[in-house]
Amino acid sequence: MDTRFLQTFLTIVRTGSAAETARRMNITPSAVSQRIRALEAEIGQPLLQRHGQRLRPSAAAEAIMIIAERMLALEDDLRAAASVDGASGLLRVGVIQTALTGIMPDILLALRRNRPGIDLYLVPGASGDLWDQLSGGSLDLAVLVRPHFPLPKSYDWLTLRREKHLLIAPPGTPAAPTETLLAEFPFLRYDRNHWGGRAVEQYLRAQQLQPRDGHELDSLEAIMIMVSRGLGVSIIPDWPAPWPAGVQVESFPLPDAPLREVGVLWSRSAGRLPLIRTFLQEAGQA
Repeated sequence: MDTRFLQTFLTIVRTGSAAETARRMNITPSAVSQRIRALEAEIGQPLLQRHGQRLRPSAAAEAIMIIAERMLALEDDLRAAASVDGASGLLRVGVIQTALTGIMPDILLALRRNRPGIDLYLVPGASGDLWDQLSGGSLDLAVLVRPHFPLPKSYDWLTLRREKHLLIAPPGTPAAPTETLLAEFPFLRYDRNHWGGRAVEQYLRAQQLQPRDGHELDSLEAIMIMVSRGLGVSIIPDWPAPWPAGVQVESFPLPDAPLREVGVLWSRSAGRLPLIRTFLQEAGQA
């Protein structure tokens, strides 16, 4: 069975459109139709049904989708294993939002310049979710906040950046002790379900600070925008630019400020280890 046919089939299922599939795969619409007909002939069942303007998977298609995805993943693993020099292949990389804009562009440029045979499939998400995907095998590596728990011995870590936390306040706020600012303004809290939010909560408890709770948000960018509009103060990591456009805040150092460590996490037994090592080399230099 030609795995190109499986890839075409899965792309149609995701997009619902033969024309969009042709565009994404850089083939003609007639080639898309030919591949689907050939796959249906091999399977012995119709795979697609038209519902209005969209193509939907048939019952037979839904039954084979998971297996088809596994076959394509195994093909990627096979190619990666054969690339002993880590020069070509696909890596599935989970990335937290602040690293997606502040760290990954430089890594992508370095890979494009030095390792053009390596493709990255980027999966944005929160650190906890990315850890679940990595440990479940759906990611090859993840760029995330260092876990707050001891790493299993089967995993390795490379630090890319250490970020001090700071207190941010609305524009024009005069310098004052941290406890004064926390008492004066509502506190916009980083979601405690996130690893970064837990670190802030631990800091407040260690310093015996009791802020006036305002909103609890799961987006650092949204917190910055709200602070810039005068809705409160917050404690956030000093993540790399770009920050939200047009945002202006006052930033103040914190006593005994906690550090957020951002880096790469991967399994030592990963099937695409040569590619991962190449990624790490370029990431470290970038």
